Formats: sequence, C-alpha cells, structure tokens
Amino acid sequence: MLNSGEPTRRQLVDAALLYAGPDAVVTGAASCRRHGLKMLPDSPFLVHLLVPLEHKVGSSGHVIIERTTRLPQAVVSSGVPLAPLVRSVLDECRRLGSRQQVSALLAETVQRGATLSELFAELDAGSSRGTAIPREVLHRIVDGARSAAEVDAMKVWRMTGLPEPLWNHELRDEEGEYIATADGYFAAVGLAWEIDSYDFHFGKQQDAATVARNARYAAAGIVVLQTLPSRLRTEPERVAAELVAAHRAALARNRAA
Repeated sequence: MLNSGEPTRRQLVDAALLYAGPDAVVTGAASCRRHGLKMLPDSPFLVHLLVPLEHKVGSSGHVIIERTTRLPQAVVSSGVPLAPLVRSVLDECRRLGSRQQVSALLAETVQRGATLSELFAELDAGSSRGTAIPREVLHRIVDGARSAAEVDAMKVWRMTGLPEPLWNHELRDEEGEYIATADGYFAAVGLAWEIDSYDFHFGKQQDAATVARNARYAAAGIVVLQTLPSRLRTEPERVAAELVAAHRAALARNRAA
C-alpha cells in the first residue's frame, strides 16, 4: 500500500496469497463473493485459503490457512485463484454456526445452478467437521424438491385424461417381495410412472439402485416410464403425451397377453 488508509478487500486477498505462497487457493466467503453470491454473513472480512498439506504456513491475522490433500483446480477470476463454487460454499458453511445463514447460502447456491448431487458429493469427500448443519439443510432442500415434483406430476397427469394413478404406491410380487414404491401406478394396465433421476440422485450408488429397481419392474411384468422432474415444468405437454403413449402401450400389451 502506498497510503495510510484501510486496505481494500482485493488488497487483503492479494496480501493473503502472497503470505501463503503460489499454490494457495481462495475459498470460503471471499471466494463466494467473487463467484457472485450475496447471501453471506456481515462479519469481519477474512480470507480463507487452501494450501497443500505439506506447506507449513499457518493462519495469521485476517488469513485462515487450511492445509489439505484435496487442493482443487483453481478458477482464476481477475487474477485471483478461486476454489470452485461448490467447494467454496461448503468450506464457508462448515465454519458457519447458524442454520439460518447456512440455509440462505445453500439455497442461493442451488438457485445459481449448483446441483444437490455436487453439494452432497463435496460434503462426503471432505472432512466431517462442521458438516452436520449443511447436511441437514441439504436434506430439507431435497424434501422440498420432491414435494414440488409430486405437485408438478399431478398437474401433468390432469392434462392427460387418464384415470388417476395410485400415488406413492408400494408394489410387491406374488410372493410378497418388494418391487418398488412407484411415484404413480396405473394398476389397470401395469404402468409405473417414476419421477426420478433428480439431479441430486446422480451417482454410482443411486444409478445402480435405479437399474436394480427397473429390473424388478421388468421381472414383474410392469412397464415403467421415467420422467425428469425438470421436464414437468419445462415441457408439460410433451410429458403428458409420453404418459398417454406409455399408458396406451401398456394397455395393448395386456390385451395381447
């Protein structure tokens, strides 16, 4: 600085990076702001940096140093190396003690386009320290998304003229073995409508579970139609037409049998 005034936030970030060394990456609130997020607590400006585990530099003054084996590939913004959005947000959430603040920040992050699968994956990959509140908040967001998708599915069904399906209906085979709980089940024709493949369900374990579920449907002779929840709002007429076509195909198959 060439004056006696207060340093700007950019100067504080630059000073922190000079202090921590060339491999440091900005994360937490300072990074979130540069990613364009607004729902951050009004607190003293701190610069949270990630550095490789072997670095010996420690926290000092306005600089929080976190040594990590999971140093992310930096996203450079105006010369500042930032952790990716999801990492930056969850690094900040792990340090926030307020459920309200965590909820506001995570909600804004999802609205900005981050998927719940990315957020859950980052929580699972990192340290468990400070993750209880963010995990609880994410599960609440999941529940809200499920509820919204069910409402949207019912609106689409009403466009079809089809008989009402059994909603959230548990299906078992003749021996009583569990098949699945269909989001909507047209019992007369043996058609299951699944509003699944939520963004936050993507992943190896969830994908394997969906494949296994569909295999159980096939073994039981049940036709299954899968619909992305986003399509219920973006193209409801097309989804309604697909549901009618699937119902017609299931009916024809039953008659042929």
